[in-house]
Amino acid sequence: MRISPNPVTARRPPPAAGSLRAALAIGAAPLLWIPQAALLAWAVQGLADGAGLATLASAAIAYLLLGLARASAEAWAARRLYTASRERVTVLRAAAARALAGRSPLDRGRLPSGAAASVLAEQAEAVLPWLVRYQPARWRAMLVLPAIALVVATQSWAAALILAGAAPLIPLFMAVIGWRARDASAAQLQLAGGMNGFLLDRLRGLSTLRALGAVDATATRLRATAEAVRAGTMRVLRIAFLSSTALELFSALGVALVAVYIGFHLLGQIDPGSWGHRLTLEQGLFILLLAPAFFEPLRELAAVWHDKAAGEAALAALDALHGDSMPLPGALAAPVAAPAGAVAVDVDDLHFAHAGEAPLFAGAALHIGAGEHVALVGPSGSGKTALLSLVAGLVPAAAGTVRIGGVALDGDSAAGLRARMAWIGQKPHVFAGTVRGNVSLERPGVTTAGVSAAIDRAGLGHVQHATPDDSLGEGGTGLSGGELVRLALARAAVLPQAGLLLADEPTAHLDRDTAAGVVDALLRLAEGRTLVVATHDLALARRIGRVIDIGALRGMREAA
Repeated sequence: MRISPNPVTARRPPPAAGSLRAALAIGAAPLLWIPQAALLAWAVQGLADGAGLATLASAAIAYLLLGLARASAEAWAARRLYTASRERVTVLRAAAARALAGRSPLDRGRLPSGAAASVLAEQAEAVLPWLVRYQPARWRAMLVLPAIALVVATQSWAAALILAGAAPLIPLFMAVIGWRARDASAAQLQLAGGMNGFLLDRLRGLSTLRALGAVDATATRLRATAEAVRAGTMRVLRIAFLSSTALELFSALGVALVAVYIGFHLLGQIDPGSWGHRLTLEQGLFILLLAPAFFEPLRELAAVWHDKAAGEAALAALDALHGDSMPLPGALAAPVAAPAGAVAVDVDDLHFAHAGEAPLFAGAALHIGAGEHVALVGPSGSGKTALLSLVAGLVPAAAGTVRIGGVALDGDSAAGLRARMAWIGQKPHVFAGTVRGNVSLERPGVTTAGVSAAIDRAGLGHVQHATPDDSLGEGGTGLSGGELVRLALARAAVLPQAGLLLADEPTAHLDRDTAAGVVDALLRLAEGRTLVVATHDLALARRIGRVIDIGALRGMREAA
């Protein structure tokens, strides 16, 4: 039986060789303390034996050179590790952004935009301390502890036994506390992401909240959410402080036990533990200098243990942005040139249903000729928007075929066919920026002159604050509902190759006069193009020409 790789770990890029070498260098650099400690112990023993200061000059020079070598190695490795780790975080963030962009905008499993933005902008940064601080600390614990234990064992097996007995207690308590830290970090990140999503959603609907008099209720809920985030942050900090306290306790006890043993041994009160001979001052001091260094890697590991918990929680949040539930074919394909002109739409034996719901279409068929204008009518939930989405390739069909201009819509052709379409939604999103940027959407080949012409064709030429150089706020601050729809029309008008216009309720929520103006602009734009409109507006449907009841398509073939 073939086992597929774990999709989460498969998406994580392996650590770069440079970062591994840098982390290993940082972890091995403290080993230079062993010869430094030996030099210090030898110098003290020499002074006790009456040696002159001149004889200790060589030891001082060697000690200084070892210190410079250790500092240089750690500085070089730290810079290299930070650069490699920053690049890896960038790769992880870019991969998550690409995965998010590659999912259908109609995917109900997508994270809210506020939560996704929090993961990409804030939570992803938690991976960096995990790579920069935790990974070197882990290597230091793996290399330094056994090396010091072996060196101490050559001088005194009793002192080595004390160190080896105290060391396992620290990882044990770190593991117990680490489980709590991991859960607390994940919960805190989820709270922060939820608060960001809630705040962004309410800011977008601030005018509606004011109209409904719900500003105070929203502020109260936001205050409660912020208090929950504060409490979660303090909970993570309490666990971090608890782990540091437990480590300091056991490391201090370990060093104290070694010091007590060495002291009583040098006083002659304890004989065993030194391989059959009494320790000298040099040997005892050497062991005492190594004892704190033995616990230092464990102390550093505990200090960055919460970085590991936060980093793993951040990786899990980034992995949540990857999803295969509803991919968008051709979403990440390079822009392709598309011929201009109206295109025909053919739907054959179409089957589709939202997850967990009754089928919307079961064997539906439809033909729309090139240059034909069609209105899809029907009650809410009957499948008008779903059919437009299927034609645009925004949602996958369970079965059946959609052809645009005679070409079947699939993963290979989606990008090219979608370049020949323009979508006019109910609530077009407006980004904070210029009108030019919101109309062109940074698509290649769109010029300022083309944007100005598209604005005029959409009926925005008379709007004073809708010239190409004017600035718009996030969500379209400064534009009315009708002007927002006209902006969406301008986005379609700026693409001469868009031979198929798909409009979803373009007159919804508009008064009669404004809706009539939008319809006039839409019909002017649709001249020489194929137009498919989903609408409840019977006045718009009558002006379109051909009207199709969506209920007639749900399970039968519709004649051309």
